[in-house]
Amino acid sequence: MGIVVTETKQKTIEKEISLTGVGLHTGKNVTLTFKPAPANYGLAFKRVDLEGAPVIEADANYVTNTQRGTCLEKNGVTIQTSEHVLAALIGLDIDNACLELNASEPPIMDGSSKFFVEALEKAGIVEQDAFREEFVVTDIVSYTDEESGSEILVMPAKEYQITTMVDFGTKVLGTQNATLNQISDFKEEFSTSRTFSFLHEIEMLLEHGLIKGGDLNNAIVYVDKPLSPETMEKLKVAFKKDSIAVKPNGILDNLTLHYPNEAARHKLLDVVGDLALVGTKIRGKIIANKPGHFVNTQFAKKLSKIIKNERRNNVPNIDLNQPPLMDVTQIMSMLPHRQPFLLIDKVFELSDSHVTATKNVTMNEEFFKGHFPGAPVMPGVLIVEAMAQTGGILVLSTVPDPENYLTFFMKMDNVKFKQKVSPGDTLIFKCTLITPIRRGICHMQGYAYANGKLCAEAELMAQISKVK
Repeated sequence: MGIVVTETKQKTIEKEISLTGVGLHTGKNVTLTFKPAPANYGLAFKRVDLEGAPVIEADANYVTNTQRGTCLEKNGVTIQTSEHVLAALIGLDIDNACLELNASEPPIMDGSSKFFVEALEKAGIVEQDAFREEFVVTDIVSYTDEESGSEILVMPAKEYQITTMVDFGTKVLGTQNATLNQISDFKEEFSTSRTFSFLHEIEMLLEHGLIKGGDLNNAIVYVDKPLSPETMEKLKVAFKKDSIAVKPNGILDNLTLHYPNEAARHKLLDVVGDLALVGTKIRGKIIANKPGHFVNTQFAKKLSKIIKNERRNNVPNIDLNQPPLMDVTQIMSMLPHRQPFLLIDKVFELSDSHVTATKNVTMNEEFFKGHFPGAPVMPGVLIVEAMAQTGGILVLSTVPDPENYLTFFMKMDNVKFKQKVSPGDTLIFKCTLITPIRRGICHMQGYAYANGKLCAEAELMAQISKVK
């Protein structure tokens, strides 16, 4: 497993665009507005109907309920039925967008991702000045729901692929499969696949008032039991129809299937939307047997935890015996720092978006005289300073005359120390841009590793200023 920075640029939409409809479960009119977002923003919902317009990120850790769609909740603010709109964004390969809502639930539209895809394409899709990260799968990761028998796994593959297999044990639906070989196929082959339900589920939802925005145009209803006159009348009222009948293929009328396996295709659409909550692009093949929102989101939580650990423990693969990209003399030609405050010795990697550097920690360091006598430990603040100097190489590499600039700290966030650093250790630093460098401001995520383990991390912001 591993996190890699690809050569592919992140994407957002060119301009904002809105569409309106009704929430399936709330029955409320709602306006959804897609808005462009900066690089590394990710996907997030904003409740503009609430005070302060709170933001709920598309994050698996915010999933609270999956009974009738995937529900997110953060600080008491909820988003219901998030999967169809998230599937449209992932299906169009969009990394960053803000989804403004004036209610808790996006409009159900026709029960698919079709109208969201059309709106996003109308808004236009543009590349951004930041590279995309991918989670590269090298080992099988799986999750099984023992109660339902549902299972979902990911295995190594050259790109993001998904296969879904559904079997509800009913004659009317039977066993179906669907496969997405590449994400570019999503729009044509899966985005129009509509949500579906069984008659017995519809009856239960109607009795409990839980399907207020539904009609026969946004849900395929499979009739898995005899349709009694009493049920027929209830459905007429609920769906506002003068007459309702069952087609020969076992679904209620007013709908024609887009595909014989539309149910399996819609389940695949749901998987795409639910796994958007991982928050990182996946390079691997998903195989989902009897998928559902619960197993999908539990799997997403498992993957996001693995990715978080990988990100922290992903020690850069550096051959310390090879000649560096920059030695200490070359570093001093770029950085203004000097002994005893120059805290990096070599630079091994330098790209538009990341840099790696090292420091050999010896007992001769000035700070060991007093920190601490008899138990030498490198001060955490100096580890962070070394990270900042590593990032300084990254930002100063963007100007033609780095020797004429100084680098100043602006902000430090989420600073954490995991392991102590002692004499004899070799520190490896990696800094990756969070946002593109603009006006000499560098916003980056820094990690420090020693003895094959993460010893410190911090989110840093610094600015270079020309020496007058």
